[in-house]
Amino acid sequence: MRLTQGCFSFLPDLTDAQIRAQAQYCIDNGWAVNIEFTDDPHPRNTYWEMWGLPMFDIKDAAAVMMELAECRRAYGDRYIRLSGFDSSHGWESVKLSFLVNRPSEEPGFRLVRQEAEGRNVRYTTQAYVTDRPEGKRYG
Repeated sequence: MRLTQGCFSFLPDLTDAQIRAQAQYCIDNGWAVNIEFTDDPHPRNTYWEMWGLPMFDIKDAAAVMMELAECRRAYGDRYIRLSGFDSSHGWESVKLSFLVNRPSEEPGFRLVRQEAEGRNVRYTTQAYVTDRPEGKRYG
């Protein structure tokens, strides 16, 4: 299964040159760039681990690509995403977010059915990788 989250998720994976162009687009718009990683890519998991601090006041996407290379070296077996945050309204708003790294195997999700009050039935998704302990989910 191929995880589809964020911008460009239905396209083939972006090349480093394309990632650099998107990072530069964020910088040119005055957005802070952030790199995050996780081994639990559930769509409702918004709390990914941050790689360093958000990059404010940088002028060149080379800094982003350097940090991304370091993150890939340390966590290349996990999902990594790049996000651009706009603070022009006085609060941080995600303007752009997309995956820049995937594990070699993406096991996917199962649909979990739950009987509720009356004749109601609820469904949720659960990632297959969460059956394994954190840090041992891929690889």
